[in-house]
Amino acid sequence: MDSLWHYQFRIIMLGDSTVGKSSLLKCYTEGAFLDSINQTVGVDFYVQFVELEPGLRIKLQFWDTAGQERFRSVTRSYYRNSAGAVLMFDLTNRASFESIKEWHQEVTDTVKPFHMVFVLVGHKSDLVPQRQVERKEAEKLASSLGAKYIETSAKSNSNVDDAFQLLTLEIYEAVKAGVLSPNKDWDGVKSRLPPTEEPKVQNLGKQEKQKKCSC
Repeated sequence: MDSLWHYQFRIIMLGDSTVGKSSLLKCYTEGAFLDSINQTVGVDFYVQFVELEPGLRIKLQFWDTAGQERFRSVTRSYYRNSAGAVLMFDLTNRASFESIKEWHQEVTDTVKPFHMVFVLVGHKSDLVPQRQVERKEAEKLASSLGAKYIETSAKSNSNVDDAFQLLTLEIYEAVKAGVLSPNKDWDGVKSRLPPTEEPKVQNLGKQEKQKKCSC
């Protein structure tokens, strides 16, 4: 199954601790929600296969980073080899929203002169009474960062697939425009045979999930 893809996109998950990065990924890759998930130590690794359009198969590599400051030196090493990033905050935690600019600046300073595609995700949208960040405010921030904005909830499975579909499509459009180019020395985007040279396989769905211990 691993050979059946045309592009591989490496994506990094960024945001403060406890905003729900691991929960969102687990919901996306396994269709499961756990009320309690151990905090990520270093970086966890997930793989997902999707069919972006008929006959076009994409392998997504996710690097789920720890949000704690003491792990930042570890997670920074993964920035340069990523094509896209999910900037995530907790809609019920204003401090996590206010940290987004810092996360974005840290990444862009690290990856220059390379380009990276961002999507801003407001998580835990199911907790309406506890909400501390309004949609218009988040949309304004996303616009200032050149990113699309979407609100999600792993608990209610709201917009989970849509968030990753949105980022995958944005990365693919950047590849088609030549902004991101597959390169043997760069893991952010890799390519294999063009679609016409492989048998058509439809609806690969959620096939694989791996984890990497960074203890």
